[in-house]
Amino acid sequence: MNILEEIRKLVYSGDEEKALDLVQKALEQGLDPQDIMDNGLVKGIQDCGAAYECKQMWIPELMLAAEALKRCLLILKPRMAAAGAGRSAGKVVLATVQGDVHDIGLELVGVMLESGGFTVRFMGGNVPTPDVIEAVKQDKPDLLGLSTLLSNTMHVIPEILKILETEGLRDSLKVMVGGAPIRQEYCDEVGADGYAVDAVSSVLLAKKLRGLD
Repeated sequence: MNILEEIRKLVYSGDEEKALDLVQKALEQGLDPQDIMDNGLVKGIQDCGAAYECKQMWIPELMLAAEALKRCLLILKPRMAAAGAGRSAGKVVLATVQGDVHDIGLELVGVMLESGGFTVRFMGGNVPTPDVIEAVKQDKPDLLGLSTLLSNTMHVIPEILKILETEGLRDSLKVMVGGAPIRQEYCDEVGADGYAVDAVSSVLLAKKLRGLD
């Protein structure tokens, strides 16, 4: 097994310390930071997404893997920037809408987007609508990701979209939506730009919306 495959498996198992050691070792051996990212860390977290989809892994295990990935990214990002490989694929603001405190799944989306080269502002759960609008004004993101796991807060998403339209902000960004009660039909109905079913697909969607796929 080569070192990138080992890193992939350590991320999958959430073994943070061993993953950090191997990432450092890979750098010392002269491996390209982007290669370590793409073929070690990202593949490991993609394996987690696939396992979660098949109910072979649960949220606590996913978060352990995400923490391992985040710690390894702290080592890689400066090297990637120095090598010119760390150019942002775009800026993203992520928020779970007002009334819904759930943010674990959305945090994993943020980690996955960062691993895919995006600059992410993670606002967490139960974010007041005015704060979401203000973040769009301040950060001028390319993408806005809105999530809810509760059917009784789904109405907040079209409310946000309407405010963005009213304030002349809607045309400057793409809006992604996701969460347990959300479906593609709902995305189309409210006028969002894309729907992602999980953290892995959110990266593919973000790149597609940015014209990077």
